[in-house]
Amino acid sequence: AAGNILAESLKNSIKKEERKNTLVLGIPRGGVVIGSTIANKLSCDFGIIVPRKLHAPHNEELGIGALMEDGTTYLNETLVRELEISPEYIKKEKLDQLEEIRRRTQLYSGKTFDWNQNDLSGKIVILADDGAATGASIIVAARYIKTNKNPGKIIITIPISPKGTINTLKNEDIDQIEVITIPQNGNFRSIEQYYQNFDQVTDKQVIDIIEANLE
Repeated sequence: AAGNILAESLKNSIKKEERKNTLVLGIPRGGVVIGSTIANKLSCDFGIIVPRKLHAPHNEELGIGALMEDGTTYLNETLVRELEISPEYIKKEKLDQLEEIRRRTQLYSGKTFDWNQNDLSGKIVILADDGAATGASIIVAARYIKTNKNPGKIIITIPISPKGTINTLKNEDIDQIEVITIPQNGNFRSIEQYYQNFDQVTDKQVIDIIEANLE
């Protein structure tokens, strides 16, 4: 449902003739569900981009940053200072998450549009996720695309994100943000609380979605 709502909203801002020059990139795993729906509705290319959140010590839910496979890193320096997180911890966490990035990239490779081997100059790139609590994964993905692929425009599509995170995203070099629900920071606890059904998406479901898009 969220993907359909976001797709309808994008139809107003991306003209029909622009859609053949548009690429939707889903962030696994939940963003693949949202992104594939948008790509189908807009009839444009669909691929997967794999950033990984860097977790705070002793708190898997709290993201202190994110990174890409090439080492591109975004850190929430304020959180890192407040939690007194050591450089040693960050180094180890980056290595752990790089392993997971490589695992997922290998698992999904060859099953979707290989955007990394294609010229995206001037293209509209839509980054899709199932929500942004801190925005770290989206920020690092957007920075990677902007730096390495020279897109014409970057659009972020997320069903839910708190006001503070939206403000952080607005400070990035992002052209457009499409979001359905923006709760005040004080009311926001997690992405899950805004979904009627937030079952974790599995690798198999991601691969099924990718293969359905190739048919």
